[in-house]
Amino acid sequence: MMAVAAAQKNREMFAIKKSYSIENGYPARRRSLVDDARFEALVVKQTKQSALDEARQRSNDAELTEEEMLLATAAAESAEAAQAVQHAALVLRLRDGVGALARILKTIENFKGTVTHVETRAAKGAGARADALVRVDISRQQLLLLLRALRQSAALASVALLADTHVSIKDPWFPRHASELDNCNHLMTKYEPELDMNHPGFADKVYRERRKMIADIAFAFKHGDPIPTIEYSPAETATWRVVFNNTVDLLPKYACAEYRRVFGMLQEANIFTPDRIPQLEEMSSFLNRHTGFRLRPAAGLLTARDFLASLAFRIFQSTQYVRHTSSPHHTPEPDCIHEMIGHMPLLADPKFAQFSQEIGLASLGASDAEIEKLSTVYWFTVEFGLCKEKGNLKAYGAGLLSSTRELLHAVSDKPEHRPFEPALTAIQPYQDQEVQPIYYVAESFEDAKDKFRRWVSTGMSRPFEVRFNPHTQRIEVLDSVERLESCVSQINLEVLHLNNALAKLRTSFA
Repeated sequence: MMAVAAAQKNREMFAIKKSYSIENGYPARRRSLVDDARFEALVVKQTKQSALDEARQRSNDAELTEEEMLLATAAAESAEAAQAVQHAALVLRLRDGVGALARILKTIENFKGTVTHVETRAAKGAGARADALVRVDISRQQLLLLLRALRQSAALASVALLADTHVSIKDPWFPRHASELDNCNHLMTKYEPELDMNHPGFADKVYRERRKMIADIAFAFKHGDPIPTIEYSPAETATWRVVFNNTVDLLPKYACAEYRRVFGMLQEANIFTPDRIPQLEEMSSFLNRHTGFRLRPAAGLLTARDFLASLAFRIFQSTQYVRHTSSPHHTPEPDCIHEMIGHMPLLADPKFAQFSQEIGLASLGASDAEIEKLSTVYWFTVEFGLCKEKGNLKAYGAGLLSSTRELLHAVSDKPEHRPFEPALTAIQPYQDQEVQPIYYVAESFEDAKDKFRRWVSTGMSRPFEVRFNPHTQRIEVLDSVERLESCVSQINLEVLHLNNALAKLRTSFA
């Protein structure tokens, strides 16, 4: 609970009220998940540094580290929290070598600590002759006093507290159940029509009030609630009709086969028609029947971390408002037309749904820098991805399929087309002022998914693996032998059923 409360408090500090464009002088043509991640990382870094500077001033300790600040915060919650045993790891730089280690260990004993592991090596860098790693079990309160005492020792060049092995003070908070997405609806980069002069609806008071009303509905939504119905106006429906009919004309030639297949299914189900904007509830039911994905109303563009975390649960956070009627072919931020026409068809395709969830799972517990990389991969695939189909380029990115201008540009010979390689895609600068100069081309969804998995397994710093349990709707952290054994048991049972099915098929054919 402490970690959840701290995470929620941090998120409140990071939320901004002003328009992202005004706040940063950013004249972007559209809002980007990559921008979210980059800005979120900057705000987190600045906030952490500010909090650390304040803590150093309060404690009169210029060497206080982030780990110690978190430890002190945890210890201050209650008397029980202060006496809770911490499994700590200390890195000590010994000026005169290992000869002083015995005195250091005696000091730890004096502070009622139990040493569980000692490891030494020749020092790296000047100022010390040896480094020592000491693991110790000690109460939080005593650990703070011990660190202060060790820093006053002339035998030590420096003292560092590492995150403990049970990560009770550094455990990254992320939602473990779909209901916890109620805490993941924060707007980091709001491109608001009432604040930004470049927004098409800036001078339209009625439109601004309409947007606010729909946003308030999304903010009030809680897990398990039915998705509220929006009664769209004739003008909003007319805007939908323009984009929908244009998509129908272009998709036979430019959209990938998976998109075309599901688009037809949506038309047959009478969900996609030119004269009515689909409701999130009916679209959510359609997706759930085909891939297990569900929809959740969002007030606008979410923080990158919150949005990606939702995908891990096969939940897509979707807006319900419509772009301004003066700009039917372009919206500076995602609206329900972009969501419905761009994203929904492929979320009903099993392979693409799995790829989207893989990105979400990789984001859980990732660092800020890794969130930025994942957001960039998402940008160049789910939003602006191309794939090969019988030697021809086809679009599967939602940003392409809901924008005629960029779609025609992407499949032309004007931009550069590169093969999709996650390690390179993740660090590619993107263009959001105009159309992209570079697009990444996947051989297939399966190929993109396999490459992404290999990249995540070797390129992410997260010291644990996670999986989504569809039966409990929970994220399971696979960080112990017991949890892995349980997971393997479930997989073995599935394999047994598959082998039985295969044997029966062979018998019937024989």
